[in-house]
Amino acid sequence: MNIERVEASRRDVELSRPYTIATKTISAVELMFLRIVTDDGRVGLGSASPAENVTGESTTACWQALDDDQLDWLLGRDPRHLGALCRHAKQHMRSTPAARAAVDIALHDLFGQIVGVPLVDILGRCHTALPTSITLGIQSSEDALTETEEYLGRGFRCLKVKIGLDLEADIERLTKLREFVGGDVLIRVDANQGYSLAEAQRFHQATSGLAIELVEQPLPPHADDAMRTLPDELRRIIAADESLLSEEDAASLVQSPAACGIFNIKLMKCGGISSALGIAQIAEATGVELMWGCNDESAISIAAALHAAYACPTTRYIDLDGSFDLARDPAKGGFVVENGVLRIPPAPGLGIESFDLPPL
Repeated sequence: MNIERVEASRRDVELSRPYTIATKTISAVELMFLRIVTDDGRVGLGSASPAENVTGESTTACWQALDDDQLDWLLGRDPRHLGALCRHAKQHMRSTPAARAAVDIALHDLFGQIVGVPLVDILGRCHTALPTSITLGIQSSEDALTETEEYLGRGFRCLKVKIGLDLEADIERLTKLREFVGGDVLIRVDANQGYSLAEAQRFHQATSGLAIELVEQPLPPHADDAMRTLPDELRRIIAADESLLSEEDAASLVQSPAACGIFNIKLMKCGGISSALGIAQIAEATGVELMWGCNDESAISIAAALHAAYACPTTRYIDLDGSFDLARDPAKGGFVVENGVLRIPPAPGLGIESFDLPPL
């Protein structure tokens, strides 16, 4: 069995609900898709959604890295040699982690199909179902409550609220939100690097009675040492996101005193499942909890993150809502959402049911 061809495609996808974060407003996303096809007709699927403001990888660079000429090293290779192929991708695609993730995901999907079981069972399943948070962008308190009412009606019981543009407005919005949902709904926040050290301290003091579950990336990545000076009780619930791109970053963040108590792993930042599991091993060895996040992504890469997440014992938080607001995702399947809880179907590989985007 050998890889016979590799096909890349791309598509601009509108969001059904644009949203604002501390750094920008997002209304559409350009997604890359990859097929790895074997000589016996099996097809592994991968997808990329680069985040230039986080990793420096532009959509142009991502697309160029998925060009046929750049991936011809895959041709003729045995897809059962998964570890060797993923190591090669890591060595030769270091500057384009989202493109590398697409390759890595497609190889893992293909391997799962060859073995004939869901990928999570190959990796070593630890979890079967966890609730995902669903994201509220930066908006007025009134709009946030209206959107929250919709999400509660759809069965979600875990909210992630974007903050970081206006500290006092953030505090007011979160106070009203907690009053609105009561004590049975989880609230997480994501500052997207938007606060200074003093603002992070003020936020912690002002929201101490609101049962905030975690605080994602309050300070910029270059301020990791400053983050170490925050109170212990705050650092324990800080989830490093933009500060965590690699295993090397993970090892640095846990140096005493640890800058955070949670790692937010995103396949598009670190380069796919293989590197994500490397970060997860560091977390397990050092007592750090895992959160699995995403960009605006296709169900293909969301499913890949979910399989990896459920194979890690220290996974505590799921934030894999990145495909929910795509106006039209070319991929279907990969996971099931029931009242905000994500489950993996019993299909082999990633379990993608259909994929209707033609190759170039």
